[in-house]
Amino acid sequence: MTTLASGTTASDSVKDGLTRDALTVLQPGFPGTTAPDWLLRRLGEGLASVGLFGRNIASPDQLSSLTAQLRSERDDVLVAIDEEGGDVTRLESRTGSSFPGNHALGAVDDVDLTRAVAHELGRRLAECGVNLNWAPSADVNSNPSNPVIGVRSFGADPELVARHTAAYVTGLQSAGVAACTKHFPGHGDTAVDSHHALPRIDADLSVLEQRELLPFRAAIAAGTRAVMSAHILVPPLDPDHPATLSLRILTDLLRGRLGYDGLIVTDAMEMQAIAATYGIERGSVLAIAAGADAICVGGGLADDETVRRLRDALVGAVRSGELPEERLAEAAERVRGLARWAASDAAAASGAGGASEAGAAPEAEADAQTGSASAGGVTRVDVGLVAARRALTVTGADDFTPLTEPPYVALLTPVANIAVGDETPWGVAAELARLLPGTETSGFAGEDAGHDVLNAAGTRRVVVVVRDEHRHPWMAATLDTVLAARPDSVVVEMGVPQAPPRGALHIATHGAARVCGHAAAEVIAGA
Repeated sequence: MTTLASGTTASDSVKDGLTRDALTVLQPGFPGTTAPDWLLRRLGEGLASVGLFGRNIASPDQLSSLTAQLRSERDDVLVAIDEEGGDVTRLESRTGSSFPGNHALGAVDDVDLTRAVAHELGRRLAECGVNLNWAPSADVNSNPSNPVIGVRSFGADPELVARHTAAYVTGLQSAGVAACTKHFPGHGDTAVDSHHALPRIDADLSVLEQRELLPFRAAIAAGTRAVMSAHILVPPLDPDHPATLSLRILTDLLRGRLGYDGLIVTDAMEMQAIAATYGIERGSVLAIAAGADAICVGGGLADDETVRRLRDALVGAVRSGELPEERLAEAAERVRGLARWAASDAAAASGAGGASEAGAAPEAEADAQTGSASAGGVTRVDVGLVAARRALTVTGADDFTPLTEPPYVALLTPVANIAVGDETPWGVAAELARLLPGTETSGFAGEDAGHDVLNAAGTRRVVVVVRDEHRHPWMAATLDTVLAARPDSVVVEMGVPQAPPRGALHIATHGAARVCGHAAAEVIAGA
């Protein structure tokens, strides 16, 4: 397929510019591990972006073949992914991530290490043909009850979150992958998951300035190529519209006051905060009108009918006068501009060994390539494990004798939020079984979980794995029961460690990624 200088294809030329622009601003998903015919056809008609999810990825080789298939139809296509590392992983959704995630990096608080981790993650993405990552999360997790951010945040301190957000953006983009900093203007102080309903933040403007906006200012200063909006209502900024649909927030605040001129991407439009109130067609029109440039859809709705509906809604809104044609054209050109960067500048940066356009110091870039930084001269292959080890907070180690016999691992399993998903394994059992063959495990939940754990464990040493104990009363009660009967039990907290440490040994991993379980298992077994 021939690509014209404007970034459109030869087949695009038969389509009118309005329809092409409407397709260009969409970032749809699709089912399966190969591109369906309808998606390839839409790429030929002007679609410029595709979103990937865990269902699309079986292996690095398969992913490389898939992105090559997409580029055979349109060589400047933006291939986006939701790869935060840590709990939210698409590259390793079946095994768990090789990177510990933001909260663990914030716990270490070494910006060189964060930059190195982000660079290595970006290198792996770029190697597979992915050039836009819907990461990092710049949300300040100021509300411990937050059900959707939690360990996806670098922490509760705005200054810490700001410096690690900037380091992450720099590291990722030095590998040739565009960063998409999210969820603007900040999803941390919420107690509602926007996948299910519309969250609301009522903090004063002064608080928002000093807390929520600080990391986004840092990301913009670091050169983030994209920013993702949040489906949240922030009345001090706009009492009537969620951020994704707010002219005041996207145009007046983000574009105007913060001076951001890159791509604005919406969070997934099928999330109930938008879909249940406005519908995805109406919501998409309002988002573009408010200043968004790209419509993310495809986590739940992943078919040609969805693309057609959104395309037609945008075209219809322009023709009716509801959406200015120049606003849609401006949005489409920003998408094409990022596609040009990804196809040329980013590839050149990657080929030059990671020379970053975001302005990192040369020594930091060298560290990012090798994974050394202050991580002790590690190779880039194991920088995630080094980060996970450094992130551990261990209580009771002085009096603890490492296990030599296989334990029983009780996994206390809360309901996973949609961003994380329930297909990705977590815990320490797999890694303990590698170090202590014969280790057994099972999941538990509910009021009787404590007694069930004790009955299942028998005489074996118990390792109890929890996730956000402070958010789940049944989980705290289970620990009460188990520790009363078996005070020699080990407790591993893989969420936000808000509850007091307890158990013969308490390990806070600051994340539930596979590599976090690996690091914790090493402590338990004395490896």
